[in-house]
Amino acid sequence: MANTKSAKKAARQTVRRTAVNKTRRSHMRSSIRKVEEAIASGNLEAARAALKEAEPILASTAQKGVVHRKTASRKVSRLSKRVGAMTSA
Repeated sequence: MANTKSAKKAARQTVRRTAVNKTRRSHMRSSIRKVEEAIASGNLEAARAALKEAEPILASTAQKGVVHRKTASRKVSRLSKRVGAMTSA
């Protein structure tokens, strides 16, 4: 258990930050899932719309430090590639 005043405050901040980051990560994963479900259903317009909504969410989670910026970039890239492949298939 934290002994000093500053350690107690740091513990409180950690709890708050963890809750916020958990919400952001959950929101990010939900947006990715929506894109993947649209791809699986074969609906190109729904997939494009879901991707358009997911990109800024991924960018903001990376900017806030919830995920690494290259991780977010990689996820956007892979989703974009899969949505793009739907047009030719």
